[in-house]
Amino acid sequence: RKLPLTLELVEVDGGVVGVNTMHPNRLVAEALARGGIAEVAGYDRVRPEVKYGEKSRVDFLLERDGAPPCWLEIKNVHLMRQPGLAEFPDCVAARSARHLRELSTRVAAGDRAVALFVVQRTDCDRVAAAADLDPGFAAALGDALKAGVEVLAYGCTIDVRQVSLSTRLPVLSPGG
Repeated sequence: RKLPLTLELVEVDGGVVGVNTMHPNRLVAEALARGGIAEVAGYDRVRPEVKYGEKSRVDFLLERDGAPPCWLEIKNVHLMRQPGLAEFPDCVAARSARHLRELSTRVAAGDRAVALFVVQRTDCDRVAAAADLDPGFAAALGDALKAGVEVLAYGCTIDVRQVSLSTRLPVLSPGG
């Protein structure tokens, strides 16, 4: 570390936003350990940062006997430009688009793949791709959905003592 303190939360227009980009993977790891994400519950082996694809590491590889592996990629979301609408990405995200393409190849190979948007805001109730900021990512998200990649979003409960995953949020289809 170079600095002694870390910026964790900011208050914006009455909502609280978690700005520490290290939290989403930790939040998901905690939720996986307690079965807190129903859509991916039941895996008994969770491995973080597993190499796959051309030059990527998936955030989590979930495994259980008798089932295909589940490749779980986490995306941190904190951008809101319209009331209630969380958007990803907040800039061009070529690496994130590549992750979606690589998840699609896992589905084509017979595995399960999930992209999970973690919304670190208390004032959002839905998620969408910010197609105007990164049309390439929005296109990759649409292609991933067509290829069978599952796309989920969860909001967070945030206060000055803790941040935790809470409610599933709808993800709006790219271009729709």
